Amino acid sequence: MQRMGMMIGIKPEKINEYKALHANAWPEVLSQIRDSNIRNYTIFLREPENVLFGYWEYHGEDFDADMAEMAKDPKTREWWAFTDPCQTPFDTRSEGEQWSMMEEVFHTE
Repeated sequence: MQRMGMMIGIKPEKINEYKALHANAWPEVLSQIRDSNIRNYTIFLREPENVLFGYWEYHGEDFDADMAEMAKDPKTREWWAFTDPCQTPFDTRSEGEQWSMMEEVFHTE
């Protein structure tokens, strides 16, 4: 299992819409997340900085392949058509990223 963190900005005027979308996340999208070997997916919001922090645990063997499969899923792509316009990706993100992936530097149980 690999713990993964990521960040992205959120447009202040889209916060309520983003919260409403996630309060009623589509079952097909939730299923795709699970099928992509992601567990314990959580998104946190920090205001007034308007930053989202996402955390998940990846339980698969090939993260890039699982993410490619997710990106091909029509329902997930439709979902992203609603969520992506709410977000403000960081200029410093890596090529091809929407959310900026983070390095784990500490963990304790």
